[in-house]
Amino acid sequence: AKGVYNAAFPLHDVSLDHTVCCSDMLQEEWANYGVFFKYQPVDLIRRYFGEQIGLYFAWLGVYTQLLIPASVIGVIIFLYGFLTVDTNVPSQEMCDSMLNFTMCPLCDRVCDYWQLNSMCSTARASYLFDNTATVAFSLWAALWERERERLYRKILLAIVLLLLLIIKIIMAVSIFQLLLESLTWRDRLPGYCINISSILLMVVVTFSAVLGVILYRICVFAVMSMNPDHEAKANVRVTVTTTAVIINLLIVLVLDEIYGAIATWITELEIPKTEAAFEEHVILKAFLLKSMNAFAPVFYVAFFKGRFAGRPGDYVYVFKDFRMEECAPSGCLIEVCIQLGIIMLGKQLIQNNVFEIAIPKLKKMYREYKEEKQGDQEEEAEDPNREPQRWDLDYSLEPYEGLSPEYMEMVIQYGFVTLFVASFPLAPVFALLNNVIEIRLDAAKFVTEIRRPDAVRAKEIGIWYNILSGISKFAVITNAFVISFTSEFIPRLVYQYLYSETGTMHGFTSHTLAYFNTSNFKPDTAPSETQFDRDLRICRYKDYRDPPWSPQSYQLSKQYWSVLAARLAFVIFFQNLAMFLSMLVAWLIPNVPQSLKEQVKREKAALMELLLAQEPPPLTVALNANEEERGGMRRREAGRGGEAGRGGKQPAEVSDPAI
Repeated sequence: AKGVYNAAFPLHDVSLDHTVCCSDMLQEEWANYGVFFKYQPVDLIRRYFGEQIGLYFAWLGVYTQLLIPASVIGVIIFLYGFLTVDTNVPSQEMCDSMLNFTMCPLCDRVCDYWQLNSMCSTARASYLFDNTATVAFSLWAALWERERERLYRKILLAIVLLLLLIIKIIMAVSIFQLLLESLTWRDRLPGYCINISSILLMVVVTFSAVLGVILYRICVFAVMSMNPDHEAKANVRVTVTTTAVIINLLIVLVLDEIYGAIATWITELEIPKTEAAFEEHVILKAFLLKSMNAFAPVFYVAFFKGRFAGRPGDYVYVFKDFRMEECAPSGCLIEVCIQLGIIMLGKQLIQNNVFEIAIPKLKKMYREYKEEKQGDQEEEAEDPNREPQRWDLDYSLEPYEGLSPEYMEMVIQYGFVTLFVASFPLAPVFALLNNVIEIRLDAAKFVTEIRRPDAVRAKEIGIWYNILSGISKFAVITNAFVISFTSEFIPRLVYQYLYSETGTMHGFTSHTLAYFNTSNFKPDTAPSETQFDRDLRICRYKDYRDPPWSPQSYQLSKQYWSVLAARLAFVIFFQNLAMFLSMLVAWLIPNVPQSLKEQVKREKAALMELLLAQEPPPLTVALNANEEERGGMRRREAGRGGEAGRGGKQPAEVSDPAI
């Protein structure tokens, strides 16, 4: 605080006199893109940086390794959809111009009727990710979570065994902690109040950002639909979706940085008692805000978009003039894929290239420029010919800021991979490619770009394990709802087994489209100019409703309730099946393998032999003590015997039963 020193940090080990040291080995065998196919030297990382950092890279290596089978299966599912798209009956029907499905306008007045076959490319692209194999992949992903957890515990236990050989150090309670013990709930109440209000405010900001993007989509869609160019009108949906996702990405990146700073600030107001409690509170708040910020746009498209849009003649409006947006006739799944892909890839690329490479280098350049400009009298007094010492070189490096940003980035990515794997099977592939680069990038950063951190002992990855476990359980629920309510899997099954006359998928597209009488449009909502027949009386729209000639016109039909019941039943069935299979896998595959148990026994035996070799056996110590006691007794008896001799009396012979 008084400016006595600027920083305190351990020095990096560097080569001296052409000798190879730890940092050189790490740079050659770890912080090198040419060895990306090799396992990380986890034990060397642990010895150089400490157990806490070693555990992070051990976990990251296991997670990346488990992405390989998930990536292979995801690619197989994508190829299956690509090879069978031409045999898919629903997409063929949507692309068939002879069926002549005339759809209702997408907006009021300025939008015209349109043909369903204009969405042919969207329907074919949606099938690449929305096919029968996707359901099997989602179920396998639930079991993959269990296997990931088992392997994580295996490597974690192996590292903990090394820690058991280290002598535990009992730290003295600091004066600051003693001061905190005296704080009462009244002292902490203002901090807690600011905490709750700040978190609620950030939640409102996140939902406001999502709502702003929704309004952008609605307004831009209506404005672009007024364009007289027919080609521009045909690409309105793709243009609006892509630009809205890019805006979402920028908002997510900006709010992430703001939320991280706010989480630290409001945690300091709580005045936690220990550093561990402070870190846990910061992590929980930052994860809550950042995960909500990253996943909220995807959740909206997956579960809410198009659910409250209404129907022709009775639409839901925003600001009295703009209709709520609807999903494409093939569903919103393709939009979820676009949203997830752009946000996930953009977040990884920008964070890796900008936040982890460019910004630290710019900070270093600015710090060096500032030091050269200001200068110090002490530096001027020093010998200019003196070579810079190791502490001078390390001081110019970026300060170590902890592992929370690294964990947060990977945990958010893990959420993208698991929560919506049913809608985007290629997510594990992109995560795998990113992590292969991320491991070596982080390695180079720790070895050459930042100051060497203090070694911190740890036996686990802490609260991050509970967060990962919670994401894994929540992923089963989200994937069940994605398959049931976002994809067309359940409506296809219901149609094929309940309503199809031939037991096939022929006629499915017409079955999912309801009828609307154009004379039932509200005033000033029908197309003002149309290329279609002005006497057109019937248009189609995506919904399960009774036709206008029915006594209960435009009411939800029996098919709607059948599909809804099947969707809810599938959610329950999927969750219970996933839970049962997870329990079965847990029973078949133990958390601790037999080989590791035997290794534990061998290490315990070796430790006992080492202790016995260094200290005298307990039996020998006991015999030596008895021998000393008997010697003392003899000396006392001899003293009494001498006194008796002087008095004319001989002592009686005493036999020692112990001898």
